[in-house]
Amino acid sequence: MRAVTITEDHRLELTEVPKPVPAPGEVLVDVVAAGVNRADLAQVAGHYPPPPGASDLPGLEVSGHRRDTGEPVVALLAGGGYAEVVAVPEGQLLPVPEGLDLVEAAGVVEVCATVVSNLVTEAGLQAGETVLIHGGTGGIGTAAIQIARALGARVLTTVGSDEAIEVVRGLGAELAWNRRTTDLRAAVKEAGGADVILDVVGGPALADNVAMLREHGRLVIIGTLGGATGELPIGALMGKRARVIGTTLRSRPTEDKREILERTRELVWPWLADGTVRIPVRSPFPLEQAADAHAVLRAGGHLGKVVLRVRPVPGARAA
Repeated sequence: MRAVTITEDHRLELTEVPKPVPAPGEVLVDVVAAGVNRADLAQVAGHYPPPPGASDLPGLEVSGHRRDTGEPVVALLAGGGYAEVVAVPEGQLLPVPEGLDLVEAAGVVEVCATVVSNLVTEAGLQAGETVLIHGGTGGIGTAAIQIARALGARVLTTVGSDEAIEVVRGLGAELAWNRRTTDLRAAVKEAGGADVILDVVGGPALADNVAMLREHGRLVIIGTLGGATGELPIGALMGKRARVIGTTLRSRPTEDKREILERTRELVWPWLADGTVRIPVRSPFPLEQAADAHAVLRAGGHLGKVVLRVRPVPGARAA
């Protein structure tokens, strides 16, 4: 089968590899499209190896058809998505949300599961609370804004340009700031602070994030785009009786992922079906242009998800 591999000098290369053999409890999925995530870029750079036993190929989510039943599905993976066929634990499959084609669906499961596991399960975001979401135009950000808004939260967010402010306000953010030109700490404090912060920046933002929390606030760190270390103002954290939570999704056991996906399906799939939540998808790249897709993520500034089209789908539409 065709697949994209990672070379020793950290490049992406389209090649032929053996098809996977499913282990007990796994099913084969014929892949139509694969979502591209920042974790893939980190893996290519040599900074984020797959968990033990997972495929060495990049790719954490796909859409396609179960080979045993033909059912259209989306799959959450620990690796291997940049390929024509994947082997997936059955508990990590969900049906394609109603109303989405398979290209759109390829960019849905990882971001929605990440948002649900972190904002809902870990942070316990409630209606009426205020949440600050860093990076509002990215895949996680666009999903988080809409899901938080649908939960009844007040949404604040950061973006990388003045032009993006109105875009994220259209997704449901009440307030948005250009992080390059704004004193974010002062702006958020003026807005009343945040009960929950969803952070992809990491260490350099740690002190400011704690400062922006309200009493009993929760800071959930899911990325380290700015760096992996930072200074934690312990006195301020204690004074606010606040919490700092760090999580990942990729390395969790299958049973944990199954529970997260069931909650995601219950909560978000109806919103995807009725249009309450819509994950923007950039015009897809063919599989052989995976490096170009990575360049888009590396440059930033795009809206929503980047997707690889692995095989053609009659009637598929790009958002």
